[in-house]
Amino acid sequence: MKISVGVFFGGKSVEHEVSIISAIQAIHAFDRAKYEIVPIYVTKEGDLFVGNDLDKIEEYRDIPALLKKSRRVFLHREKDRSLLVRYPMKRFGGSVCAEIDVAFPITHGTNVEDGALQGYLKTLSVPFVGCDVTASAVGMDKYVMKALCKENGLPVLDCRRVYVKDYYGDRENAVARIESAMPYPVIVKPVNLGSSVGIGRAGDASELREAFEYAFQFTDTALAEPAISRLREINCAVLGDRESATASECEEPINSRAVLSYEDKYMSDGGSAKGMSAAKRKLPADIPPEVRQRVRGLAVETFRLLGCNGIARIDFLMGADSGDIWINEINTIPGSLSFYLWEPLGMSYTRLLDEAIRLAFKRRREESEISYSFDTNILAQFNAGSLKGAKLKGA
Repeated sequence: MKISVGVFFGGKSVEHEVSIISAIQAIHAFDRAKYEIVPIYVTKEGDLFVGNDLDKIEEYRDIPALLKKSRRVFLHREKDRSLLVRYPMKRFGGSVCAEIDVAFPITHGTNVEDGALQGYLKTLSVPFVGCDVTASAVGMDKYVMKALCKENGLPVLDCRRVYVKDYYGDRENAVARIESAMPYPVIVKPVNLGSSVGIGRAGDASELREAFEYAFQFTDTALAEPAISRLREINCAVLGDRESATASECEEPINSRAVLSYEDKYMSDGGSAKGMSAAKRKLPADIPPEVRQRVRGLAVETFRLLGCNGIARIDFLMGADSGDIWINEINTIPGSLSFYLWEPLGMSYTRLLDEAIRLAFKRRREESEISYSFDTNILAQFNAGSLKGAKLKGA
């Protein structure tokens, strides 16, 4: 019997369109002899849709028309079954549109990659591929991720976090705080976005204000850190879990400006449907063997430290002059699932997807051995009257 995989994509995120591309790439790479694929499109309003045309990239040129011939559903757990049920339900006849054995989120950005979707699936006891709630949330928050890495001796750049209300409450103080902490030039980025959205580079106070105001169009919290002169960016993906993880080949993205942009990543070939796999890069990266070994080792260390699962990509900064390497960020659901980084090592996209699903079921088996109940007669102590003003010990 085939395994039914619900591929979730889209969502309320500025990376909505990138998610569509990543998911459709994956949908067409699954081994159809082993899997029944159920595409589940999440609109920017958070509604779920299933339909026969959701796996066709050309249909997304007119999303309202696509939704008219698709069916809105909600996820429902019934005993051990994960059901996609028609909404609104039919008064007569069956309303179940599909049943899935495992969810595969291929979503990028806030509200879908940051633990929100993972928490929804976990609450419904639906097995899912990828990082759990905590790892997803930590991986999305660049400040928290850096703090955790720094606490555990992994190399990261110093940074400062700025909240939107603090910035607009006193712009000059916010700028002065950054200037006292680091020299120009400075990089400003949203603390919780990917795909190079909202990133700016500042060489003076005026440009710093512009960079913050640009970042705050997309987030309520921004991060400032020193810009690296003669910067090289090196990326490496990891596959596995806390117990065992393996690093991919390393790549060096080629950017057309001082900071790798959204256009460099997704539109460098005129806007194809190839996602991150079409971006300009050196693969393998042109780095010495000892640097490759260090990057791959740090990638695995970061992945395991954060408690990741499935496929993630860790992005590094390297000073071309000094050779120093810093962990920049982790993408817990990377664009195109970074399948292209595994191909030089002999792993096909189809096999990569197999491994991600295997890890999801492995985690499910391990979680099933944990007790989520505690025998107690605490409720027997209470009646309606005794609850008034009562305070539980230890609560």
